[in-house]
Parts: sequence; C-alpha cells; structure tokens
Amino acid sequence: MKVVLQRSKAASVTVGGEVTGAIDRGYVLLVGITHEDTMEDITYLAKKIANLRLWEDADGKMNHSILEHGGAILSVSQFTLYGETKKGNRPSFISAARPEIAEPLWEAFNDALREHGLHVETGVFGAMMDVAFTNDGPVTILLESK
Repeated sequence: MKVVLQRSKAASVTVGGEVTGAIDRGYVLLVGITHEDTMEDITYLAKKIANLRLWEDADGKMNHSILEHGGAILSVSQFTLYGETKKGNRPSFISAARPEIAEPLWEAFNDALREHGLHVETGVFGAMMDVAFTNDGPVTILLESK
C-alpha cells in the first residue's frame, strides 16, 4: 500500500461538476492499493498517518500530529501510484489491485482513519476526479506499508 500525504490548507474533490468531498486544513491522501495488501497494511498506515508529527509547535518544529493540531482527511483512491514505467512510455498498472479488491480495502482504510478520531471526506472510487488543494508548507510525504 502506498499513500502520498500532502498537508493542505484546503482541498476538495469534484466528480461530474459535483463536490463529493471537501476539507479545510488537514491532509490530502492519494491512496494506492496493490494485490498483496491486507488489513495489516491498512491498520499500520492509518495509525502512522494519525500520529505523524507534521504540524509545528510554538517553536516552529514539527511536533504535533493531526490529532493534536486538528484537521481532517481527504482520501482519494489512486491506482496510478502503482504505475510501472521501466519499459516503454506507457505505464503498466499490473501491480495495482483490481477494483473488486481495492475498493473494499480503501473503504476499510478510511474507516480505520475514522476509528482514530479523524474526520474523513473522500473522492469516488474509480471515477474521473478533479482534485483541488492548496499544499501547506509544502509538506509532502510518501508512505508505504511494505
């Protein structure tokens, strides 16, 4: 499982002209799921994201988690994180989990974040989405469960 975490001042997802999820400050998560991912991967990354210290304290050091600082999550399923580009010019997505596997795992991941007390908004699985956000910092972290 791969997650690109971007600290954000504001973010939204629009599908077909309709906003499906929006947050003020918090994290935008681009979530990629592969064939080998299990609930163990979900539990690990949800806990890691909830507790990562990416928010500044009074001294300007990143010492506060999103739970301490406040904020919400905008979670977007992103199979293209598993795009392989070693051969040719067209990415291969063979490492990305099929939708019937990926969608329930993505939903379970969002639920696991909620179990940590986080407010989670989402995009729409499998849809063409317009994701808009203002990166805060910028702070961008790549997380992997393996």
